[in-house]
Amino acid sequence: MKVTFRTRKLEREYLKSAVAIKAYGAQPARKYIQRINIIKHARNIEELVSLPGLRCHPLKGKRADQIAVNLTGYYRLIFTLQGE
Repeated sequence: MKVTFRTRKLEREYLKSAVAIKAYGAQPARKYIQRINIIKHARNIEELVSLPGLRCHPLKGKRADQIAVNLTGYYRLIFTLQGE
């Protein structure tokens, strides 16, 4: 999958782990980078849903078009799919 970031800050945190560690802490920053790499290498959403550690799930309510994966107990990575 192709990954684009909503803000430059999010992209910078992905590209430079020190920036992510400063923003979120060591473990959430490591998981953030790891999860984006997993999303990049996935062929489709079904592949992400089938990975048990990610706990990939669609959101409800006003975020119904978004999908979330767990980073740590308190953090989730929320993303949207565009195209196929």
